[in-house]
Amino acid sequence: CDDNGIIEKTIGTTENVKFVIWTTTTWTLPANVAIAVNPNFEYDFVKVPNGEIYVLAKELKASVLKTAGIETSEVLGTVLGKDLELINTKHPFLDRKSLVIVGEHVTLEAGTGSVHTAPGHGADDFIVCKNYDLPVIVPVNNKGVLTEEAGPFAGMFYEKSNKFILEHLENSGALLASQNIDHSYPHCWRCKNPIIFRATEQWFCSVDAFKEEAVAACRDIKFVPTWGQERIINMVRERNDWCISRQRVWGVPIPIFYCDKCGEHIITPETTKKVSDIFRKESSNAWFDKTAKELLPDGMTCPKCSHDEFSKESDIMDVWFDSGSSHAAVLETRPNLSFPADLYLEGGDRHRGWFQSSLLTAIGSRGEAPYRQVLTHGWVVDGEGKKMSKSLGNVIKPEDVIKQFGADILRLWVSSADYKVDMRISNDMFKQLSQMYLKIRNTSRYILGNLEGFDVNQKTEFANMVDIDKWAVSKANELITKVSNAYDNYEYHVVCHSIHHFCVVDMSTFYLDVIKDRLYCETGDLRASAQSAMYYILETLVGLVAPILAFTSDEIYKAMPHKDDKVELNVVLTDFPKFNSEYVISDQNDWSKLIMTREDVNKVLEKMRADKVIGKSLEASVVIYVDEKHSQTLELLNAHKDELATLFIVSSVTVLAGTSEGFTGESGAVITATKSEHEKCERCWILSDTVGKNEKHKTLCERCASVLK
Repeated sequence: CDDNGIIEKTIGTTENVKFVIWTTTTWTLPANVAIAVNPNFEYDFVKVPNGEIYVLAKELKASVLKTAGIETSEVLGTVLGKDLELINTKHPFLDRKSLVIVGEHVTLEAGTGSVHTAPGHGADDFIVCKNYDLPVIVPVNNKGVLTEEAGPFAGMFYEKSNKFILEHLENSGALLASQNIDHSYPHCWRCKNPIIFRATEQWFCSVDAFKEEAVAACRDIKFVPTWGQERIINMVRERNDWCISRQRVWGVPIPIFYCDKCGEHIITPETTKKVSDIFRKESSNAWFDKTAKELLPDGMTCPKCSHDEFSKESDIMDVWFDSGSSHAAVLETRPNLSFPADLYLEGGDRHRGWFQSSLLTAIGSRGEAPYRQVLTHGWVVDGEGKKMSKSLGNVIKPEDVIKQFGADILRLWVSSADYKVDMRISNDMFKQLSQMYLKIRNTSRYILGNLEGFDVNQKTEFANMVDIDKWAVSKANELITKVSNAYDNYEYHVVCHSIHHFCVVDMSTFYLDVIKDRLYCETGDLRASAQSAMYYILETLVGLVAPILAFTSDEIYKAMPHKDDKVELNVVLTDFPKFNSEYVISDQNDWSKLIMTREDVNKVLEKMRADKVIGKSLEASVVIYVDEKHSQTLELLNAHKDELATLFIVSSVTVLAGTSEGFTGESGAVITATKSEHEKCERCWILSDTVGKNEKHKTLCERCASVLK
């Protein structure tokens, strides 16, 4: 090395002084232009038996000498790394100087404390070498082959050159030691092959010019989930430049030309328009098929030197710039669309990619964001939470799901999952979803079966319906609001679970169970009221679920009776259900209390069934005692005393003021039940003291005999 004064001052000589560097990428040595040391580390001048003096970090000296098999040594002096700055060393096998520079990135984790620095093959190296205005040498072409700048190793594939460079170092005496180690190395995520880093000339777009406008635009955009807003804002704020060129053999070309004489780059509105017109007719492949002269306007000359021969840019456009410009290509070229888009939808990694590139191109060119809303989803993983991969064999194909379970089950899975996080998928999950699907389908099927012969034109108005029918219609009306809000907020799992809950809890468990007696045994207005309520419920249910269960909903829709026999081609062509303020009842809380009492009664009946006292609930007679502490409950039950037997699906219910031994329910009422002693009506199965009183129908109760008459 050439002294900067510190070597002579410290050890009295500069002869045989050598910096020992350590590298795991031997093939990058031809690109070396510097040796980096940490300015704050201590470095020893270590003399070894062969007379050479090595510069080593004090804390790494022992491990280096041990690896090299050197048992005896002498420390001639010690300096700080910053004192070594700007010493010139000779490259071990090329006619080139290597400057000693300082950098905080140098650590004591491994090596010698002196880092081989090649700005053409590493980001840290590139950045630190810019401080010293050092040349960026890249002696490897885009095929991974060493160029003439690699000296005697030119023409070798980079990986194969490792062996020959190592042999050359050993033969020339420049190799202190070598060993085999395993360490991590960057690989291509797609093909799994190792990759190398090369510094190349690039085209950049300045983000600083419109960064604040982009940040401000984000404040007016709705993000789902909401954390997406701060995420993209932080990314934009941290960004200064955007590298918009890529060195690939495929892609959309960058329409830039170079003068063959002076190297001036040419890109003007006239040249861009000519290329654009050609691409519109022949696609971007024309860039590779045509000469520069054919792509340029007639008579084009270099504005700098007037030369008329040009070459084409070989880099392609960054795919994010390409896709990020899609708002201009799509929204502004179709008469049925408009700028900006209502919604951009993609995965969570697109805040750094498509979402951001679209935002920047739109702000830079139009001063306005390209979207009003941005929705981010997670990824599909297998049942154990693992990423799906062909190599793991855990990929579930949509066509296989459709073949086994049907398209609607697949759509139901998509909608029922919380897409804001990674979504698990497995055959077991589809089996569970099949139960949800069947509950919705069977609820609709049951209602359809009871609408046989129903005349939509003669349906009962809401005001004239039976109270429980009004309650059911009001619950469906409430469902419209909840589901509509969920659709508006892209909460599709809320849509699915709300509809499923309505079918299971409000319909199957309660309402449809209660009205069976009226549907099967009554005629006239009472039955028409129930049918009218069910028609509205089914019409609502089909409309709400249509965006998800596309095929099932249309199947149901076409099986329904329709007003004036008017049927649209598909259910999605009908109006989406809307909340009706007239279908609101004031006694909603009363119904909640009645349902609570019904659940308490069912607990008593379940025990009677378990004890073999009764078989069906209609065999029971119920007595409810309510003390003075619960006067409101007593008042409510008495107000509905004629409906209680139907609500509880028992033969009779008696409400008494006072208390008794029995089951105390949530409402505070005490419930007792016995097996009815009356005869069973063979038509409605209710045990009633009126059975046999009609001379013409001895086996029927008074209600059923009246209906038959």
